[in-house]
Amino acid sequence: MASGLSCRVFCRGITLTVTGPWNYVAGKRCDPIDSLGFMKVTEPATGQVMCEVPISGPTEVDRAVASAKNVFSTWSKLSGRERGQKLLEAGRIIRENLENISSLEVRDTGKPIWEARVDIASCADALEYYGGLAPAIVGQYVPLNGGSFAMVQREPLGVIGGIGAWNFPMQTCVWKAAPALACGNTFVYKPSQFTPITAVTLSEVLTQAGVPPGVFNVIQGEGEAGAKLCEHPDVAKLSFTGSVSTGTKVMAAGAKGIKSVTLELGGKSPIIIFEDADMKNAVKATLMANFLSQGQVCSNGTRVFVHRSIASEFIKQLVGATEKLKIGDPFAEDTTVGATIHEDHAKKVLSYIASARKEGATILCGGERVMQQGKLAGGWYLSPSVIGNCQDHMKVVKEEVFGSVASVLEFDSEEEVVKRANDTDFGLAGAVFTKDIQRGHRVANAIEAGMVWINTFNLYPTEIPFGGYKHSGIGRENGLTVVDYFTQTRTVYVEMGDVDCGPLYQD
Repeated sequence: MASGLSCRVFCRGITLTVTGPWNYVAGKRCDPIDSLGFMKVTEPATGQVMCEVPISGPTEVDRAVASAKNVFSTWSKLSGRERGQKLLEAGRIIRENLENISSLEVRDTGKPIWEARVDIASCADALEYYGGLAPAIVGQYVPLNGGSFAMVQREPLGVIGGIGAWNFPMQTCVWKAAPALACGNTFVYKPSQFTPITAVTLSEVLTQAGVPPGVFNVIQGEGEAGAKLCEHPDVAKLSFTGSVSTGTKVMAAGAKGIKSVTLELGGKSPIIIFEDADMKNAVKATLMANFLSQGQVCSNGTRVFVHRSIASEFIKQLVGATEKLKIGDPFAEDTTVGATIHEDHAKKVLSYIASARKEGATILCGGERVMQQGKLAGGWYLSPSVIGNCQDHMKVVKEEVFGSVASVLEFDSEEEVVKRANDTDFGLAGAVFTKDIQRGHRVANAIEAGMVWINTFNLYPTEIPFGGYKHSGIGRENGLTVVDYFTQTRTVYVEMGDVDCGPLYQD
């Protein structure tokens, strides 16, 4: 490989490691006190086993939750400014160690190094944003009749249980932890079993930044460990990013325990490209909407609706741009397509392409495994695919592929395309490309999705909320809105006069 990491690299007190221990409880790396076996974690770029991670048993989950519960009263009683200063420091530490942490993220995910740098920088963005916001997370004073008043106090929920995804391991973790900690909560996080590394790195960053031991904890495991965390009576809220099928289980566990739940699930997002769109920008955005992170992005715009009058030229330019993408070593600076997360997922993506061909679609480019040489020979590298002659009923159009597969569909009218775009169980994102500002706003408002872009795609600044409609989830992450999902309010009514109970009381 072009570059990488040896077993351990020490950066200002942070141990960046590809060996254990992999749990982080009460302020230090540790092995679980009870283990249900080991997970063999494959490095996507090579297809070889990178590490073996102990699976946390129920006693270890209890220990992590107890650690978070025990420190909650201390952390929550700090002022917002004090908590915020520690998050700001964590953001600074990440920026100082950006290259090394990004390299770990590449080993975890197989995505190109330049993408990993963007992802890790966004983690610093989130910590800085919520570090700055923390002092402003306050309640409300409400003056009432006769000089009486109410105080609306905003308080943290308690211990948060988080479960993350493998496509953006550190980012999905920070998007949950940063606002939760800013609000005064403590946290127990279980990363995906496929990408265990950088959540533990974040733990060390937070500790170095001055966050007290136990405020942020990491347990490793598969479904059983996640279920134990979700069902734990001392966990006040659940925050999950992942598949719809697992999300329904998390929601069921939340319902059983009457816990607040935030779910960021799958998508099958539409891009609508009208005849007056800037063609070059539409092509560039379609690349961003389908081929970043090997297409493994929940918000991806995989249903590309193109006005019939420009479809031929658009497809020509899109296929040409797609064929220029360089597939290979994720650590090479000029690589634009890295490795799929693991063999089983790669074969699933290829099966969708095969089904599209069987149903009558045309594979215009890509859709094949591209063999690499040397250490990379065992990795699963798939060529990005553009599929034409697609119909709305096809499996590849209806279901979330979660791979580098763009399905192009043609349309004739605005009314028609909006109806087709909304004909899905998902509602995570969408986009419209047009130079007509009135049409842009009209169509954006008609798309049934939690995030809609006009003339761009897949941008997520921390300042704005992100989340979906329908089966794409409930609740929001990022922005000011997320504060409502990590806090609760107590209203204190202060009566400044005598009690007025009407005819109930007679002197």
